[in-house]
Amino acid sequence: MKLQQLRELRNSKAREANELNNKYPADQRMPAAEAERMDAILAEIEAIDADIARENRRAQLAAEDPAAQHAAAMNAATRTPGAHGDESRALRAFMAGGLLNMADEDRARMLARQTPDIRNAMSTTTSTEGGFTVATEYQRSLEIAMRAFGGMRAVAHAIRTATGATMNFPTTDPTSEVGEIVGQNAPVTGQDTTFNNIAMDVYKYSSKKIALPFELVQDSFIDIEAYIQALLAMRLGRIQNTHFTVGSGVGQPRGLVTAAASGKIGATGQTVTVTYDDFVDLEHSVDPAYRNQPGVGYMMHDSSVQAVRKIKDSQNRPIFVPGYEADAMVNGGAPDRLMGRPITVNQDVPVMAANAKSILFGQLSKYTIRDVMDLTIFRMTDSAFTLNGQIGFVGFLRTGGNLIDAGGAVKAYVNSAT
Repeated sequence: MKLQQLRELRNSKAREANELNNKYPADQRMPAAEAERMDAILAEIEAIDADIARENRRAQLAAEDPAAQHAAAMNAATRTPGAHGDESRALRAFMAGGLLNMADEDRARMLARQTPDIRNAMSTTTSTEGGFTVATEYQRSLEIAMRAFGGMRAVAHAIRTATGATMNFPTTDPTSEVGEIVGQNAPVTGQDTTFNNIAMDVYKYSSKKIALPFELVQDSFIDIEAYIQALLAMRLGRIQNTHFTVGSGVGQPRGLVTAAASGKIGATGQTVTVTYDDFVDLEHSVDPAYRNQPGVGYMMHDSSVQAVRKIKDSQNRPIFVPGYEADAMVNGGAPDRLMGRPITVNQDVPVMAANAKSILFGQLSKYTIRDVMDLTIFRMTDSAFTLNGQIGFVGFLRTGGNLIDAGGAVKAYVNSAT
């Protein structure tokens, strides 16, 4: 069965599991026959997932075959010059000779739009170093690629600022402050309130320098732009997602895991496990004022998702319900859900281990990511590159992140120490 057919079959089974799970209220036990049917559906989904993984691996191995890889690279890269878009042609001209090498209208368009672009080392003689890029949609495409790497940008609140000056977020926690009853002509009691501050700095991230040989730039039939974009997204996306997740806050962003307080600690012996009761306690460690807000859900490593897929609640109902993709047969799709909440898989969240903050729950959108303006690109033609027959490129993106929270909007499940 082809990969697309497997995905469509999985979508169908996932919808069936969702519909069955939603037939019964949370306080009603699922009948034994329906529970068996649910188990059968989930078993089918797991089998389909194994088939999908096998097909993906087969495709990966085919892609790693040098001959197939070379053919794919050439098919993607060798396009007739007439088929190139305006942006592709303009960017190639810029790469080959800078602004002065561009047509007047292309140069004016680039300066007006401040279109970003970035480059790195490759060779015309190595089949694994070829490419693909679109200049005009760079910033938006870059952000999408970042989401694919981790998950933080998918759930965080993102803002863009014109400068990189320290940004301050005043906070206060008045939840313990209450009023009083006073008698006739009696004086009122004084009570001061306290304000604090959460600061957010930005850090300059580099894509690391890229050196393009003249031959690769000058061969107009080679479409190099997308390769450079994908490479840049990988480098910047991975390091930023790591820091937004587990960053120390010293010389780098403070990550969500670092900032989240403990909401539930596993019982002795639960160094690599979690129970249904742990999830109940974790959810209730977050105040209802936050639990009822948009952006509430779970975040964990994929291995943790694997560990909780077969846990059932006291009503014999699985706490994990698989999601399905949006496609021609489905309107909107649905994410994987745990305890009725969406799950974000983030491979930078620690795996379950002794003392590990392995599962996050709460209003994940309280984490704020701050980008300063746009991606900045430098083109270098100094002697260090020219003597090697190369043009150098490097990209920078100034960004930072922090959990802007004063009341415990996000809590963590911590595995037992022993």
